[in-house]
Amino acid sequence: MIPLVGFKKELDLQLEVVHQAAREVQQEQRVKLTYSVGTMIEIPRGALMADEIAQSAEFFSFGTNDLTQTALGMSRDDSGSFLPHYAELEIVKKNPFATIDVTGVGQLVDLAVKRGRATRKDLKLGICGEHGGDPDSIRFFEQVGLDYVSASPFRVPVARLAAAQAALTTQR
Repeated sequence: MIPLVGFKKELDLQLEVVHQAAREVQQEQRVKLTYSVGTMIEIPRGALMADEIAQSAEFFSFGTNDLTQTALGMSRDDSGSFLPHYAELEIVKKNPFATIDVTGVGQLVDLAVKRGRATRKDLKLGICGEHGGDPDSIRFFEQVGLDYVSASPFRVPVARLAAAQAALTTQR
């Protein structure tokens, strides 16, 4: 998984490095490796250029922690100092680092899903980050058509239950 891709050419250059390393290992170890190479969509440009990036990527994993920071221009590390005040002023309803900002960051995810799958129908799509363990976020990810979520180990039971509930209630 290649991180922080915003340009197709970036990914293409890194793909060659990955494929060369795989060729070397296969030759040295006399084995056949089966692998896929994809990218993290964690900067807004990556989401906007998903159609081009999907020409080379076999999967996207949305890095929603970083995508939220870059899309909102907020540091997760500093957010505790101002998010409570934002909530009081009703600027945000929920902490966007805990529950996906559907109307903002979510639009980038939805757009990337549509553009990526328009280019590559079999593109695998998922999310890794804190949002992967949040039931409200999981419902959104199911609605936009993600294939998987990943979450920290202690959040997996909640994530599995939320994913099952979302799958039952979402019509795609």
